[in-house]
Amino acid sequence: MFKYLFDAVGIVTQPWNVLVLFISVFSGLIMGMLPGLSATMAVALLTGLTYRLPHSTALISLVGVYVGAISGGCQSAILLNIPGTPASAATALDGFPLARKGRGGYAIFLATTASFFGTVLSIFCVLTLTPILTKFSLKFGVWEFFLLSIFGIIICGNLTSNGNALKGWISGIMGLFVAQIGLDTINSFPRYSSQNINLMSGINLIPVMIGLFGFPEIIQAFKKSENKILEMTTFKIKEGFQTIFKNTIAIIRSSLIGVGVGIIPGVGEDVGGWLSYWASKSTSKDPESFGQGNTLGVISAETGNNACIGGAIIPILSLAVPGSAPAAVLMAAFMMHGYRPGPLLIKETPEFLYQICMYLLVSALAMWILGLGIAKVSVKILGIKREILMPIVFVLCVVGSYVINYNMFDIKIMFVFGILGFILSYLKYPSAPFLLGVILGPMTDSNLRRALTISSGSILPMFKRPISLFFLLVISFLILSQTGILKKIRKKDKKNIINKQKIIK
Repeated sequence: MFKYLFDAVGIVTQPWNVLVLFISVFSGLIMGMLPGLSATMAVALLTGLTYRLPHSTALISLVGVYVGAISGGCQSAILLNIPGTPASAATALDGFPLARKGRGGYAIFLATTASFFGTVLSIFCVLTLTPILTKFSLKFGVWEFFLLSIFGIIICGNLTSNGNALKGWISGIMGLFVAQIGLDTINSFPRYSSQNINLMSGINLIPVMIGLFGFPEIIQAFKKSENKILEMTTFKIKEGFQTIFKNTIAIIRSSLIGVGVGIIPGVGEDVGGWLSYWASKSTSKDPESFGQGNTLGVISAETGNNACIGGAIIPILSLAVPGSAPAAVLMAAFMMHGYRPGPLLIKETPEFLYQICMYLLVSALAMWILGLGIAKVSVKILGIKREILMPIVFVLCVVGSYVINYNMFDIKIMFVFGILGFILSYLKYPSAPFLLGVILGPMTDSNLRRALTISSGSILPMFKRPISLFFLLVISFLILSQTGILKKIRKKDKKNIINKQKIIK
């Protein structure tokens, strides 16, 4: 093992590879910051450019752009409340309120540092937990994936609804319905497309995300109440590190959650961020402060989504099954460069595992250095009048929607969901569950239909599987906890305890 690690260090410290690493991470950070240029697109665009590079250099660049893109989305989420990638949607909940208080640089430091620790901790899991976690993921069937997606919607609705979970659930269900537009995944039957060829291919996620999060902010910028220029207060790096180390337990918990989510095929970094955020809010002594600029919310979300990077690579190495969309492109790149992902990969090239882990480590370090360097410039964005800034953001939103497929229809989709996002914002319905519903919709639909096909329309098998029962119990608890039923039961229990104590006295 140590021989392979030393060999990997020798490869990554070569001057040419160091230069490629920093360029790739920087490119990933920029693409992650810009709305519409997702981590999947970043890895996909770079894959073709690495075709003629040496295998080791190509792998370094691909891992670097992956790490940079997932982390880069937090900067636009914090500064503009427009997540650069879906993985940073949870970060915006507390990051943007911090920026509005003049603490944008502080929030970016916490997010970037948490991203570094999330990636590093996930590397240890790649090295030590690969056999255990891959065996667990094999136990997930169609019912488990269906319930996992419903679990994600319920959690997101609870977290973002500001006390009215029903609005969050309605928003998430609307997103699930939108995801059904297009050809279904089982029989390729067109649904809700009105014979429109563009709609038959489904609703693209990026224009939806840009519209939901970008338009409300652009419109709000032109209100009279938004004329005030936000000022950034300076902070000491020592203060940032103190906050990070103060939340060490939350970072470890979020990292484990992120790895666990990442190893489940098809879930992805966005769910890892939301689950980590939910876990921190649920265990906090002051859950009401989340969404108002709580630093723990930023740290948890960024730790969780970056820990998913290592988690998503685990099933690639063991099963040839990617854990997320960017990881799927990364797996294709592995194959293009002559590697065969799956159980035989470790046997045929045992050094590959240690090389990937070392590349992840140095990419995380480069991301931290460059991310903080970019923050010194990007944090000044809020010093510009929003009436000047937002038209530029609007142009970027249009361009970001167009460059995905070079299709004008995607711009129309962005406008439609931009108007919908403004309406949701006006009615105080959270947009994040809607976006998550669009993301998880295909997985929800395909797995439910497969499960019902296998069981001839019966739902009884769902109650016979231990993991399914676990998800059902957790979902039921989350719903009941928001309906007031559990609160009434707790009040009755407290009254009974008080009465018993009086009787004893």
